[in-house]
Amino acid sequence: MTEEILKLWPELEWISDPELRENSARTWELALKRSVLTPADLERIPFTLLCGPDLKVSFMAHKRCVVHVAKESGEKMNSFFGNELPVNMDILISGAILADVGKLLEYVLDEDGNAVQGSYGKYLRHPFSGVSLAEECGLPPEVCHIIAAHAGEGDHIKRTTEAYVVHHADFMTFLPFKSRLIV
Repeated sequence: MTEEILKLWPELEWISDPELRENSARTWELALKRSVLTPADLERIPFTLLCGPDLKVSFMAHKRCVVHVAKESGEKMNSFFGNELPVNMDILISGAILADVGKLLEYVLDEDGNAVQGSYGKYLRHPFSGVSLAEECGLPPEVCHIIAAHAGEGDHIKRTTEAYVVHHADFMTFLPFKSRLIV
């Protein structure tokens, strides 16, 4: 795992399985290698293109929030439900970290340095490109499932418990921005 990736994703250290942690980091390394975006871009571009140009929450602020919300939710579920609904925390955290990795292939920068959907992204949204990157880096199907199911595309399949947690963590930190009532 490179220092650059660990600086971007200190939450990788929460993954106890060394192989899963390393393969999760490698997926981000591969995405950055294939992307026009840099880690610095991820700290400044908005996390979504669906809320208009005035959104000030960066890609990384949103993504790291999703990971933290998902982790705490999984821990609470394990605490309250135990073996009745066990949450695999390594799979959950890896999936949360990787849910939007495909956006690095979906987004490009326009002449003013603003993130826009590129031609690749018009054909393949980030859940699809994210799964492709993750599979190439040896991530297990349980993590690929979270990546595939975290967005609206996942509404058409059965989700695992971990996929539900990541999906809801993602949407609860997105929908208020999209539909906030300003009074």
